[in-house]
Amino acid sequence: MSSSSQFALLSQRRFAPFFFTQFLGAANDNLFKFAFTVLVTYQLQVAWLTPKMAGLVIGALFILPFVLLSATAGQWADKYDKAKIMQSVKVLEIAVMVLAGIGFWMQLVPLLLGCVFLMGLHSTLFGPVKYAYLPQHLSERELTGGNGMVEMGTFVAILLGNVGGGLMMSIPQTGVHWVAGSCFAVAVIGWLAALRIPASPSSDPHLKLNWNPASETWRNLTLAAEYPSVFRSLLGISWMWFFGAVFLSQFPSFAHDVLGGNEQVASLLLVVFSVGIAVGSLLCETFSHRHVEIGLVPIGALGMSVFAFDLYLATRGLSHADGVAMLSVGEFMANHVHWRVMADLALLAFSAGLYSVPMYALIQLRAKPSHRARIIAANNILNALFMIVSSLMAGALLGRGFSIPEVFAATALLNVLVVGYVFWLMPEYIVRLVMLFVTRIVYRLKVRGDENLPTDGAAILVCNHVSFVDAVILGVCSPRPMIFLMDHRIFKTPGMGWFFRAVKAIPIAPQKEDPKAYERAFERARAVLREGELLCLFPEGAITKDGQMQPFKPGIMKILETNPVPVIPSALHNLWGSTFSRIEGAAMAKPLRRGLFNRIGLVVGAPVAPQDVTPEGLQTRVQALLDEPSP
Repeated sequence: MSSSSQFALLSQRRFAPFFFTQFLGAANDNLFKFAFTVLVTYQLQVAWLTPKMAGLVIGALFILPFVLLSATAGQWADKYDKAKIMQSVKVLEIAVMVLAGIGFWMQLVPLLLGCVFLMGLHSTLFGPVKYAYLPQHLSERELTGGNGMVEMGTFVAILLGNVGGGLMMSIPQTGVHWVAGSCFAVAVIGWLAALRIPASPSSDPHLKLNWNPASETWRNLTLAAEYPSVFRSLLGISWMWFFGAVFLSQFPSFAHDVLGGNEQVASLLLVVFSVGIAVGSLLCETFSHRHVEIGLVPIGALGMSVFAFDLYLATRGLSHADGVAMLSVGEFMANHVHWRVMADLALLAFSAGLYSVPMYALIQLRAKPSHRARIIAANNILNALFMIVSSLMAGALLGRGFSIPEVFAATALLNVLVVGYVFWLMPEYIVRLVMLFVTRIVYRLKVRGDENLPTDGAAILVCNHVSFVDAVILGVCSPRPMIFLMDHRIFKTPGMGWFFRAVKAIPIAPQKEDPKAYERAFERARAVLREGELLCLFPEGAITKDGQMQPFKPGIMKILETNPVPVIPSALHNLWGSTFSRIEGAAMAKPLRRGLFNRIGLVVGAPVAPQDVTPEGLQTRVQALLDEPSP
């Protein structure tokens, strides 16, 4: 099922109709919302809906259904065929766009606000289905690329919807008519695309629906909390929506009040933002080598804060004086001060793409399939709550006299505190970043046979032991956390001990040296396998001192006696002679002795059934992998 590129998915029915359905839905949401925002910001004078507050009110109304009905939507997505749900939701969208057309033609602001709520309902129903559909049709190696395509498509749709809405609303006299007709046409085309989505059978057909949204919402959040890595990722994603909502909701006012630009300038800012997040989302697959790589998340989080704060620095002295003509796009671009503004927007959006895509993929990969849609629904509830708080915070700050750039600065500083807390709760993100640094900067890692690494279920990986960073290199290649059984002396290595503790490595001492520690290590290893995790051990028992593989010890047989699981042989290539190996005596005596970016490789063999495992047989298999050409 695995394709050579994420773009190849667009030629396949399992992905393409779904992609265009969600793409057109997101485009229509934003075409409608931005056109409405422009209407009340630039063209209508509504005393009870001022331009500064219009974006916040429209955003809050749109996300209110996520709080009220996400729990029910998650149940439907787990209980019923996802394709049929998506097709039904598109029929609802057509009906809402008919009402919106009437609202635009007659400029009925209350009716348009009602349509904002209904389009929020449309997105509420679609959200759990969208993210539960992907892991049902894509493999682990396709999941990051598929999510990147969806994220890219969503923000390109936001771009096109907002640009289209802004341009059409600027057409004298007939702008509202163009918007009304376009919203209806996009809804119909989206429904036609949905009819091509392949059947996606229920993951829990016997689920009994709970129609009480309050109790079901609490149940979903409790269910998500049972998976700590998943729940913390939900919090991380929800914070990203809090962060993004501050910027997206303020773009029209930011362009108008701070930069002095017209409607087209507001659209240009959205173009820059959307292109940035689309590029970041697409490049996640390249940076992650087609795996779910959460080491990208801290990089994205840092970029979000740095460039958001620099946006404040770039605009804190700017303001638009009353009576001064609004800048056109050409006039705006002619001022070089504005180039820094656009660069900051593009880079903070790029960083948000790196931050969000791996988190979505992690949730899809690790959530229990029968509960996946409900966990996504819990995510949508959290997203909505965070976005509502975001709107309230931004409104409160603006109400207390903060400028829009100062709101951006406050958000950047909050981002440091919040994501720092998430990483403290879940150090796996930082651990994976360290792994990425070692395998992309200190070394250049190539892998062959990684499809043999299981994405779920208990298994044991065995490997030759060449250096002090073997665990780091093996860990970055695994699609899920790997628990290492390692020599207690290596576990205590200065500078590396924190890392081994963070990855929950199990130190083991020789039986003659410490019998209790020896037995305790094996009991912990058995517990890892009972929980369905992936255990890694180095059967040689110590790092090689001469570059040659040492005889495998029989400890693995002690584990397999009580936990008969598949055993996966693997071999590390070209690490002997590097900084972290024991060539010429002590390791790390000559830092970067081979420089940076030296090539290393990992070859993963086919799993061996537990009844066929012997220490000698495993050693023969690992040696055969070592004798193969390096990847």
